[in-house]
Amino acid sequence: MKVFPNKLDPALAKSLAPIYLVAGDEPLTHMEACDSIRAAARREGIDEREVLHVDNNFAWGQVIESANALSLFSSRKLIEVRLGTQSPGQEGARVLTEYAQSTQHDNVLLITAGRLDRKAQQSSWFKALDKVGVFVPVWPVDTQRMGYWIKDRAERHQLELTSEAAQLLAERVEGNLLAADQELVKLALYHPKRTRLDGNAIVDNVEDSARFDVFSLTDACLRGEPTRAVRIVAGLKGEGVEAPVVLWALTRELRTLLSLRQLLDQGQSVEHACKAQKPMIPEKRRPYYQNALARLPHKRLNKLLMFSQRIDQAVKGTHALPLWDGLTDLALTLAGGKGLLAEWPGAYRSA
Repeated sequence: MKVFPNKLDPALAKSLAPIYLVAGDEPLTHMEACDSIRAAARREGIDEREVLHVDNNFAWGQVIESANALSLFSSRKLIEVRLGTQSPGQEGARVLTEYAQSTQHDNVLLITAGRLDRKAQQSSWFKALDKVGVFVPVWPVDTQRMGYWIKDRAERHQLELTSEAAQLLAERVEGNLLAADQELVKLALYHPKRTRLDGNAIVDNVEDSARFDVFSLTDACLRGEPTRAVRIVAGLKGEGVEAPVVLWALTRELRTLLSLRQLLDQGQSVEHACKAQKPMIPEKRRPYYQNALARLPHKRLNKLLMFSQRIDQAVKGTHALPLWDGLTDLALTLAGGKGLLAEWPGAYRSA
């Protein structure tokens, strides 16, 4: 059974499942979901906890041994299997399936993992766990929902944020929920309870803790967010991300868009065109590509790809193009902004 993190506490208040699988790559939400399960186990009188860390040499038989071992303190215990980014493999899949299919579930098994892709969620071991337990998927909060998340989170700290303040804080901690919560904790210390904070309070008290990656950049470009795209490029440069990595991400999306455009021009549907890509474009991201294709005609996409080749030559030192200026311009134009492509000398001319 799937239960999202915001619905986990009410579900735990009703009953404690024998198995929980918490998977995802958002640290704060992941940690709090696990803490809620541990607290629920303690309320049920489960005081003993055993933690098993999975690595390449992990013996999966330890899970069964732990479950069968008598406890010195209580009749039940919480067994945590920290999978991380590891795959269970054949042995792990067999053990987890065996555990899930066992008729005895006196203990509580908590499995923590990174994000599980569609293939993992279609595996036999996952289905066996899901049948008798609870799957808690942990997803990052996207930029469009970040302000709402921060306003709700502020209430936990007995603060009230204006929409302007919440949006400003969202920009300063973009992609980093832990940093957002830490800033709210500090604001709660500085201000009396139930204080209403505006944008000025955020500017005066909050540091810029934005965390960017190239995937945030490509999403901003595809969704048509030029201001954010430029800001992310500047952030990546400031964080020391190598220019070729940024160029790779942007060029990959350009090639994907050109491939989609070709298939659509041949009469294929958006769904079939997205499924034909390698790797297949997830359903959740397909609207991003539709947005970009609606903004960018075939000719503009070809010009952008040619410009990316010029930036690649600048990376290799064979073209006198200002590297980060070029990357900024490429991202800006891909996102629908008005870049300076035409002003770069020889931007579109072949070598």
